Amino acid sequence: MSTLTQAQQLSSWVRRKGGAMRVLAITSGKQGVGKTLLAVRLAEQLSRKGQRVLILDSDPGHGNVELMMGVHPAHTLADVLTGRCSLQEAIAFGPHKIGVIAAGVGLSDLTRRGEAGQLTLLAQIAALPTPPDYLILDAGEGVGDNARFLTACAQDILVVTTRDADAITDAYALMKVMGSLHGERRFRLVVNRVEDQAEALSVYRRLSSAADQFLGVSIDFAGFLPMDPAVSDAARGQRIGRWHYAAPSPAQVALTELAETILTWQRALVPNDSVQFYWDRISGMPSPMTAGG
Repeated sequence: MSTLTQAQQLSSWVRRKGGAMRVLAITSGKQGVGKTLLAVRLAEQLSRKGQRVLILDSDPGHGNVELMMGVHPAHTLADVLTGRCSLQEAIAFGPHKIGVIAAGVGLSDLTRRGEAGQLTLLAQIAALPTPPDYLILDAGEGVGDNARFLTACAQDILVVTTRDADAITDAYALMKVMGSLHGERRFRLVVNRVEDQAEALSVYRRLSSAADQFLGVSIDFAGFLPMDPAVSDAARGQRIGRWHYAAPSPAQVALTELAETILTWQRALVPNDSVQFYWDRISGMPSPMTAGG
């Protein structure tokens, strides 16, 4: 484990919040909307574009990242938290040199450590000898403690939904809780399993209008993934290596466009209000960025 003090680790994370490592949280209001599949496929696309990518599976109940990547980690995040291995030892590498940290059994220890412990974990990732360009958080669905705080530490929050009425309602509820408890005011929406862009935009406008009127938050349309039998068949195979086709499928094209869009997003210049609040509360001093550091 790192020998840095907690304050040093938090300082490192707050500086890197607007620095070299981009953190994307992929979350959803309910299970079964394609969140983990999107996280893995997006990691693949970013890696193909020359980015170093690390996926942190923080969904111990339903996380299938390692299965989809076809890797067999010797250690998990739970092992890191209990001191059985280092963070570096917990990283397994899959296709395209994508790093994976599996959740493991007993990840509830992350919740018990509170916000400081979770923020320190992200600081340790940023302090790796070769930190990733993109850290993708496959956050648990819903509003559990782990999912909420890790999601709040990301520069960009991608909320995944479908056209299903329950999925839309749960996505709205997720953003409501993230806004009220963590001060999040901006989300990016990915609409999965739709016929076309027109249907995706219809879902987006429905959510965006309600969120703007009743929650005071903004939602950006990040992209959509069309219904594609090729993706469904490949996903059942649970292996990223099976997701290559003789000709690009509609979903493959959409994923490429989404990755290209993400690469254009500007990096945050300051930490969000949530990270700033926890820095002040934990360290008892202003963060380096707001103190002119």
